[in-house]
Amino acid sequence: MEAPIDVSAALIFQDGRLLITRRHAHSHLGGLWEFPGGKREPGETFEQCLVREIREELGIEIAVGTLFSELTHAYRERTVHLKFFACRRTAGEPKPIGCAELKWVRKDKLADYKFPEADARLLEQLAACNFAQMEPQANT
Repeated sequence: MEAPIDVSAALIFQDGRLLITRRHAHSHLGGLWEFPGGKREPGETFEQCLVREIREELGIEIAVGTLFSELTHAYRERTVHLKFFACRRTAGEPKPIGCAELKWVRKDKLADYKFPEADARLLEQLAACNFAQMEPQANT
């Protein structure tokens, strides 16, 4: 069995909303919404991966905060090991560079978007938290 693919994802909170991105139609799980991030490269920490991926995918700088959730999910074609970090945008306005679309959504609207199976448990955890209290402060 192949080793899981390490993926780092950002939960970027701002003004009580969370940034979500839509996968390109031609990609794995195309058209679904997700939390921005990507595959960890050899020698990279999950946090370093996230800073790089968010810069490439959205053109912004972030401060990576605490680990919010971690899970492993087996799809038919691959297994992913995901780490989700609470993050704060420190510079720039997000643009859909490496994704089809992006949106800032409130907690009560997350259910309106279709996410990959791997995100189901995370979405339950997010439904139980207060978005306004999730945004990491400037000193993190």
